[in-house]
Amino acid sequence: MITIIQKGKAPKPMYFHPTWANAKKDLVSTTIRLSRFYFTISDGIITEVFYPRIDTCQVKDIGFIVSDENGFWVELKKMHNYTLEFIKDEIPALIVHHEHKRFKMDLKICPGSKRDVLLIDFNLSGDKSLKTYVMLNSRLGGKADNIAWASNWNGRNVLWAYREPFGLALLCRDTKGNDALCDLSVGHLGETDIWQDFKRNNKMTVSYNETWPGDVVLSGGLPQSGTLALGLASSKEAAAMLAWSSLVDGFEVAWKNHIEMWSGWHKSINYTSIESLPIEAQKLFKRSVNVIKVHEDHSYAGAIVASLSTPWGETSQSEGGYHLVWSRDLTETTTALVALELYEDARNVLCYLIAAQQKNGCWLQNLWLGGQPFWQGIQLDETAFPVLLAASLYQLNQLNNIPVKDMVKKALSFIVKFGPSTDQDRWEEDAGINTFTLAVAIAALVEGSIFLDDKEKKCALMLADYWNMRLEDWTFAYNTDLSKELNVKGYYMRIAPKDVMVHQGAKAEHIFIKNRTKDPNLPAMDQIATDFLQLCRYGLRDPKDFHITESIKAIDKILKIDTPSGPVWHRYNGDGYGEHSDGSAFDGSGIGRGWPLLVGERGHYAILNGENPMLYINTMVNMCGLGGLLPEQVWDSDPIPEKELYPGKPSGSAMPLVWAHAEFIKLCLSTIKGYPVDRPINTYKRYKAKKPILDYYIWKLNHGFKYLPQGKDIYFFFDKKVTIHWGINNWQNVQDVKTKDYGLANIGYLNVSHLKEGETIEFTFYYDDSDKWQNEDYKITIKGDKK
Repeated sequence: MITIIQKGKAPKPMYFHPTWANAKKDLVSTTIRLSRFYFTISDGIITEVFYPRIDTCQVKDIGFIVSDENGFWVELKKMHNYTLEFIKDEIPALIVHHEHKRFKMDLKICPGSKRDVLLIDFNLSGDKSLKTYVMLNSRLGGKADNIAWASNWNGRNVLWAYREPFGLALLCRDTKGNDALCDLSVGHLGETDIWQDFKRNNKMTVSYNETWPGDVVLSGGLPQSGTLALGLASSKEAAAMLAWSSLVDGFEVAWKNHIEMWSGWHKSINYTSIESLPIEAQKLFKRSVNVIKVHEDHSYAGAIVASLSTPWGETSQSEGGYHLVWSRDLTETTTALVALELYEDARNVLCYLIAAQQKNGCWLQNLWLGGQPFWQGIQLDETAFPVLLAASLYQLNQLNNIPVKDMVKKALSFIVKFGPSTDQDRWEEDAGINTFTLAVAIAALVEGSIFLDDKEKKCALMLADYWNMRLEDWTFAYNTDLSKELNVKGYYMRIAPKDVMVHQGAKAEHIFIKNRTKDPNLPAMDQIATDFLQLCRYGLRDPKDFHITESIKAIDKILKIDTPSGPVWHRYNGDGYGEHSDGSAFDGSGIGRGWPLLVGERGHYAILNGENPMLYINTMVNMCGLGGLLPEQVWDSDPIPEKELYPGKPSGSAMPLVWAHAEFIKLCLSTIKGYPVDRPINTYKRYKAKKPILDYYIWKLNHGFKYLPQGKDIYFFFDKKVTIHWGINNWQNVQDVKTKDYGLANIGYLNVSHLKEGETIEFTFYYDDSDKWQNEDYKITIKGDKK
């Protein structure tokens, strides 16, 4: 029998550096819309727990120590010797088996099916002299300024924490239903918590009953077998009520309900089409469906976060992590739901997106569920994607009277005004013209036009055609030093500076690469990405087009890595978003790694190019973690066992990445159907993978070109009513042309296709409504090639 000294309130903490849990999750789970609990498992223990919304973390982790109270002790998480027993492939429920030469410890975890509670059933077997202690790191409200108490409530031992407006309670019962939590203590992480006590003394020697506000740990002794209940509510007392009510109800009731509800939901999905796939691919397919469903909030229907993990969580202090909404990730995920014919879920997403749209028509870079911004960037593709979703549901006759015209018009007006350049590419790093972003924007203009009036439709299609025609002018680099090194004639650039719309020399401008300790100082024309594959996927370019095939050769030489799991691609050359070479976590700089998501995108290209995509399906299967989840990135260097980094296996970045799971679903279904299931229908019909040939150029204030090929007319796009005052050859034959309102833009037309090489067009304009001139003259010179 050990003696534990009761010391009252824990000393004030001197150390404060709160981080999160391991991002490499074994499981993510919740109920089917009953409980508001969402939880994760990593390293064989419970990690982040979210309540009452999926973007609000309340617990960092719940771990366990096993001790004989005589010098031997071990923390389960750090044993790294556990296995996972899944109940069924399609159900996010498992048993964790930890094994040591002196004991076995089994954990079953599930949310309460009747109350907002997380239940943990545990069983310690083996050496009877051993005792288990639970450790809970409270992070109420996602903050590390909680207060904790070890107390007694209605005659039962309870561990409490509070931070307005949330209360937490942890209680325990044994197999007979008796209150079973003992040897309670609360302390500050890294100083007075129970783990530090064991580290110093090899046993529990001290108990504190209260903490100061801080990063607190709640701990207590457990029986050999029993059930823990974590309750969360608006007060610690209410949380205790929920927890003990669930313990009285019993673990097996919640466990049985959890399994039955998920089994019943899966019966609504038709899986017959994937029966031709390998068994492991079928398992990942169903698990991917689960991942999407788990990441949808139960209060904000349709709000699906990017991941329930925080990349490199052990070293990260990010408050948002990836448990935020990105409209791009959300829509890319929802197109998988549409392909699965889960139309109600897709409509929920569309309703959420419409509510989140900003007054000017765009969507925020990312946001908390309630609509508040997290980061402040603007990405053109994130404004385009919701339009594609609305059009897809409309074409399938699945809109169910959701009013989308206003949303579409505002989004397209934003795209017309600010495109084709974006403030940030899809990797949220640089401004300019990016092939992925432009492909999505063009498709949005085409698909969205079905909701527009005649003039608005004409405006949208004119601009879509024009941007499609000019793609290679802006984004393809020929005969560069890098192309010679790679033995290709050219390639699509990662991103082109905005000035490329004015002069080709802009391709030599430096594009800063973020996430690097030292910028590699590469010009735009020496940076390559895989983003151009979207041009084929959306039907803008043929997979055998010269520009595509040369770019494929280039990315395979510079971005492709062969791993034991299969081939994988980096986002772009010089990428710094990943671990350092020694395996240490990304800390604002690092080395970019391979993305399984990009394997899926390459698989879609393979389908279009007449290749067998099974290599890419199998590769994604192989790249999953222990629990069968797809990571954001995989390690692609020599193994570093002490950091659990192995080639072709998950790195320390986010896992699961919901977008990657959605991509896998779409790759499987696209393989079966023979074409990309998320391909925009009208876009493909309009272009049929061919570049359009037009007899006009479009001039905008943010796209003021200086040269016009002979034989082309000019359309001017303004967001206000203007009078174009113009002449030719040094202001001869001066005329005024008033723009006409086309809904998305005010358009003016100049018939100048008869002008010869070397002739010039001079113009300025007058703002009709504000009664003022632009106070700047512009000049366009006719050049000889009719391109």
